[in-house]
Amino acid sequence: MDIYLTQEDSIQVLNVDGRLDATSVANFDAEWKKLLDEGTEKLVVNFSNLEYISSAGLRGVLMLAKTAKMKKTNLVFAGMQHMVADMFRISGFASILQTTANVSEAVQKLK
Repeated sequence: MDIYLTQEDSIQVLNVDGRLDATSVANFDAEWKKLLDEGTEKLVVNFSNLEYISSAGLRGVLMLAKTAKMKKTNLVFAGMQHMVADMFRISGFASILQTTANVSEAVQKLK
C-alpha cells in the first residue's frame, strides 16, 4: 500500500493506493492520526487507486470517521472502485459516511 498527501484548494487529500488490510492498516492509521493531530479541518480520503479493503481496513476507516467527528474535522471519502464501494455498502458505511465519485466532487463538498 502507498499513502501520500496532496492538497487541492487548501484541502488535504490523503491518497491510499493498493490494499488496505491487516498488514497495512497501521500505516493508514498513523497517517490520518498525524493529520488530525495537526488540526486538519477538512480531509478527503482518496480511494480511487485502492484495489482491496478488508475488515481490518474498514475498522481503520471507522476509527478515522469517529476521530474526525470528535475533532470536528469534515471528512469525505472519494473515488472508490467497485470492490471498495461494495464493501462500504455491505458494511453500512455508505449510509453513514460522506462519499463522492471523485476528489473534485469531495473538494467542492468541503468548500
